[in-house]
Amino acid sequence: MTKPHLELTGVGIDFPTPKGPFRALDTVNLKIREGEFVSLIGHSGCGKSTVLNIVAGLHQATRGGVVLDGREVNEPGPERAVVFQNHSLLPWLTAWENVQLAVKRVFGKTMTKHEMKDWITHNLELVHMGHAMHKRPSEISGGMKQRVGIARALAMQPKVLLMDEPFGALDALTRAHLQDSLMDIQAQLGNTVIMITHDVDEAVLLSDRIVMMTNGPSATIGEVLDVNLARPRDRIALADDSEYNRLRSQVLTFLYEKQRKIEPIGSRSTASPKKASEVA
Repeated sequence: MTKPHLELTGVGIDFPTPKGPFRALDTVNLKIREGEFVSLIGHSGCGKSTVLNIVAGLHQATRGGVVLDGREVNEPGPERAVVFQNHSLLPWLTAWENVQLAVKRVFGKTMTKHEMKDWITHNLELVHMGHAMHKRPSEISGGMKQRVGIARALAMQPKVLLMDEPFGALDALTRAHLQDSLMDIQAQLGNTVIMITHDVDEAVLLSDRIVMMTNGPSATIGEVLDVNLARPRDRIALADDSEYNRLRSQVLTFLYEKQRKIEPIGSRSTASPKKASEVA
């Protein structure tokens, strides 16, 4: 049997609190194949971002561990690039210069200046930002900033692309365009992708597997759903696809029935309403 590309074994983590250790995750086991697109979904506080941060090397597991291609993950590294919901671009640099920072860090000793210039331009064009590569973040839209963030991550040639709700703050139309772009890029490059999302439709559209997390504390993997929909995927055609709707229903059933979570009254008083496909 082929060894998994990325493997989480018995992963658990405790965080110190004044009242003693808080167990955020407990016994998370997951094997991910090379080139696979995996979504993590669950209610707020279920440990999705904690799992992602452990894979990224930003958190250290209290128990168990993560192995990537036979090597233990215990610190951040360029083979695992992260795209956050907040684009985290440096505002005084242009889009091109923001990507250049990452490329210099990873390839500064192996690429010539000409090769680096071509590589940065290539990755910006890959996310359809070639026309705005010399603009600063204040001069471009939220969706364009996220495109630059994705280009910066891809330019590092990571083995695993980690995405923490990358489209969560965007309007529906921009989100749809970026989802389509991400599917095209992943088909072209074959990256392994782990993405956190609150959106059920997004998870089913993009994923090969959906990992559904139980509520915390001591959150773990509740169910894993295989998404055997043919690629490339067309969101309009899938709307009437019986298998798509079966998968969507299965995720919703897990989230709203098996892992039902009632939030205190007023806890979302300042939040915008979620659509039916999104989870609180």
